[in-house]
Amino acid sequence: MKLFDKILGASRKDAVDDAPESQFFTTGFHDAEVASLDGVVGWPQRATEIGATKLSRNVGGQRLLELWQQDKYMAGLTSADLERCVKYFHFYTVKANADLIAQGETGSFMVVLLRGAVAVDRLQPWGDRLRLTEVRAGSMLGEMSLVDAAPRWSYCTTLTDSEVAVLEAGDLDRMIAQDPAAACRLIGSLARRLSLRLRKLSARVAATTPGG
Repeated sequence: MKLFDKILGASRKDAVDDAPESQFFTTGFHDAEVASLDGVVGWPQRATEIGATKLSRNVGGQRLLELWQQDKYMAGLTSADLERCVKYFHFYTVKANADLIAQGETGSFMVVLLRGAVAVDRLQPWGDRLRLTEVRAGSMLGEMSLVDAAPRWSYCTTLTDSEVAVLEAGDLDRMIAQDPAAACRLIGSLARRLSLRLRKLSARVAATTPGG
């Protein structure tokens, strides 16, 4: 309720220049009792580590729009909503074999894969990575940690040269403050995706449990 109260509060405000912006997602790391914000990995740090290069906003934005227009989870967003959401994303190209997301880190961004392929792996106690899945264009990565500020559950590594759209916690806060209706629908889409993912995981666990 806290999140949607924040969004609804933003939507009720008159357009006052000095109104404080929402900081729900950037302060979420405090709520999650992260020891130090210095340990939170933002996209600028990750982009530097993996040598990501900026992609034209026009090109990246158009690709994101085209993917979302075909995405059933985005059906609740109008064309105008989608266009407003896109302006809060940043666009990059990334070489193959780059860890977009690292298991165990606390990250303040999510990624939408625009082109290419990404492996989702979980590091095992004996040191090997277990391949969980491989994803293609349109997939979202890291959205769960963006919402709950918890450590990343797996590695997300590019298998090919790829293009990505990145949404940082601070930009999602700006969206809530400046475009609350579109932000509410986008977060609703994220919630539906996460719910489906958890249901699939629960079904998989039940299928492998004796007597399940």
